[in-house]
Amino acid sequence: MVKALVVGELGTDRFVYCKITRLCPEAPVPVLNPIETKENKGMAGNVVENLNALSSDIEVVHWHQSTKIEKTRFVEKKSNQMITRVDDGEIEKCDTLNFLSPRQKKTIGKSDFVIISDYNKGYLDSNIIDEISKLAKLTIMDTKKKLSGSMIMDIDFIKLNETEYQNNKELVELYPEKFIVTLGSAGCMYNHVVYPSNNPKETIDVSGAGDTFTASFILKYHETNDVPTSLKFANDMAAIVVSKRGVATP
Repeated sequence: MVKALVVGELGTDRFVYCKITRLCPEAPVPVLNPIETKENKGMAGNVVENLNALSSDIEVVHWHQSTKIEKTRFVEKKSNQMITRVDDGEIEKCDTLNFLSPRQKKTIGKSDFVIISDYNKGYLDSNIIDEISKLAKLTIMDTKKKLSGSMIMDIDFIKLNETEYQNNKELVELYPEKFIVTLGSAGCMYNHVVYPSNNPKETIDVSGAGDTFTASFILKYHETNDVPTSLKFANDMAAIVVSKRGVATP
């Protein structure tokens, strides 16, 4: 059985699907009539959901904050057009993972791979990230932090989207073998090579696609130890979830 450790903030993704038939008389905004509400684990919790969906032979441990974080999206159901998003629990930084206990260090060492899913809400600082990556056998990180060379030295792979890539371009050029840049329907880039999506789908909803890519890549890489095969698999799995409504798993 594969043993995986996910470290990062847990959230709740809530989708309120609505019907819109008129504008508000008090202001030029649509009146939303809720039809149905769907909830699922979000942020790093969605990484966990993806790992469990991708493999029936895996044991996943998730370390996360106790502070509640919720993201509520109001969506026009027919078009799947998001009207607004309300985030709750992010005004103050959440509780922090200040140190690793001997038991936690043992868990890291026994894990086949560690996913650091850092949404930069306060749970993880660079020192803890560095300590985790030094102890882990295999690590992939998806972070919203501005990166530094010292932070990534012991991390095997870092997944960035296109915006994050632009914010860390100089570092990516120095260590291209560490960085995977997702390019939406165009696929991804690794070590200056673009790996196109084999079967790009019509994009219905991009929510959570990065979590799917990260989980798919590291699971396949642990199995094959082959980067191109793992990138192609991750592209395929991400293409599946963007064709579904809401935050989905393949």
